[in-house]
Amino acid sequence: MNKFVAAAVIFIGCAGPLFAEMQRMITVTGQGSVEAAPDMASIRIGVTREAQLAGEALDATSGAVKSVIARLEGEGIVPRDMQTQGLSLQPKWSRQSSNDTSDPRIIGFVARNTLSVRVRDLEALGGILNAVVEDGANTFDGLQFSLADPDAAIVAARADAVADAISKAEQLAQAAGVSLGPIKSISESGGAPRPVMMDMAGARMASDVPVAQGEVSLTARVVVEFLIAD
Repeated sequence: MNKFVAAAVIFIGCAGPLFAEMQRMITVTGQGSVEAAPDMASIRIGVTREAQLAGEALDATSGAVKSVIARLEGEGIVPRDMQTQGLSLQPKWSRQSSNDTSDPRIIGFVARNTLSVRVRDLEALGGILNAVVEDGANTFDGLQFSLADPDAAIVAARADAVADAISKAEQLAQAAGVSLGPIKSISESGGAPRPVMMDMAGARMASDVPVAQGEVSLTARVVVEFLIAD
């Protein structure tokens, strides 16, 4: 037997028990979730204006946005909770009939300015929405509720996920007739937990705009590997 064959035999002989030992594990995925009432909302509002000249459209939009920002500040929104998310200026083209063979031409311009706003007083949310519309906002891209400080809820969700994984592993070990050994590894699946909207609760009436804040759910998932004791 040459040296290469001998080394291969020794490797295979050692790899067998090692491979078997590596496979003597129970791997489970645990999930935990925590529901909480939101204490903050993010809204995207915007102003769109149209004019024959590009400068006029942009000036009209800018003026309206200044009024909206001033109104938001008057409603208690601080500058750090307001951020421009989009600014655009586009030509408006003439419409052509099916029989018109002439080239389309620019007949005006449309300017848009979108603002992202965080509202930390949910009781005032409906009134704020109504106020910014009165001051010139004419687009609304969405509303998302969240937690200003989700750390405690995230910790609780992760703890629930680990407990769920341990419970599943114990059930599998019992069903297989083996003893559950120590944890070999834990990893979080899917990244850090993020708030997800739950079903809405009863709508709150604030000014002229009804707002239902409901609950947000933070879900954590972990993958846990357990050694088999025997």
